[in-house]
Amino acid sequence: MRFGFSLPHYGFSLPGGAPITFEAMAAWARRAEDAGFDSVSVSDHFFYSFGRYGADPAPIDALEPLTALAGLATVTERVRLQTLVLCAPFRHPAVLAKMAATIDLLSGGRLDLGLGAGWLEDEFAAFGYPFGSVGERFAVLEETLEVLAAMFASNGDPVTFDGPSVSLREARLLPAPVQRPVPLWVGGKGGPRLLRLAARHAAGWNMVWRVAPSWYAERTAAIEAACADAGRDPATFRRTIGLYALVGENEEDARAAFERGRVAMPGGAMAGETYGSWCADTLSGTPERVRERIAAFEALGVEEIVIAPWVLPFAVPEPERFDAFVEGVLAPLRSTRG
Repeated sequence: MRFGFSLPHYGFSLPGGAPITFEAMAAWARRAEDAGFDSVSVSDHFFYSFGRYGADPAPIDALEPLTALAGLATVTERVRLQTLVLCAPFRHPAVLAKMAATIDLLSGGRLDLGLGAGWLEDEFAAFGYPFGSVGERFAVLEETLEVLAAMFASNGDPVTFDGPSVSLREARLLPAPVQRPVPLWVGGKGGPRLLRLAARHAAGWNMVWRVAPSWYAERTAAIEAACADAGRDPATFRRTIGLYALVGENEEDARAAFERGRVAMPGGAMAGETYGSWCADTLSGTPERVRERIAAFEALGVEEIVIAPWVLPFAVPEPERFDAFVEGVLAPLRSTRG
């Protein structure tokens, strides 16, 4: 099992509400690398909003993911750099291919490019992108995946493509990325259409931030069906998940961290949550319990878990939660497995 860390890169991400800066994000990336994480991840919003939680919908600061990863490529050495996930409608796929190839070159072949259809309607409207229906956004996602797959497989040779909204005429991706191809990931809840897209065009599928092993086990049949439709061996279909992770030194410590998070959640969105319901589909509790849950996911074919050590993703208001995961979970697992 590999482990990733969701990097702070929003206005709500840092302790005490400190302003987000590239320097702060880079410091956390280096901290994760030193701690033994295998990857660091950023998401993709022009701005964030707590409106979905019933709180103040005012825009919240957000660092742009691809330029941020380009910077991180120069200040990290080993961790893979992931987008979790890019909003496909925001960028022309050929331009995105060029940006991704450059980041892959800067990092020495450490980029994982995750994509999704997008969901925050306010930012679409604010920046002039048509939001459309879910089906329309999925169509953009599919076309983007097709273009990226073609360009990454081209090895610098000309690519011609005719799609509903994108046309390429002998487009060349030069210089080519280090990885041939750059791994593409599809992010979402794992419905039939999304899994079909992933099976046809991507290395694999990611979903976040609350997942129970029992629910994930039920998706195995859907993954196998999607691969069968695509003529693909399911063994080649890669699987990663992101999970909230409130780890405590003991049960009392974990429960107290949960309660602080529950109270702090914007808009009272966790008012009806209990410690038991939270632990049911997150990596929370004692280190022993968390390691058992990790083993359950590994048995289901999950190859990497990206952790968010708070009740919000990409946030570290309590850095000791990060430390508790490293000391109680990551370090022992690394020691056991060499």
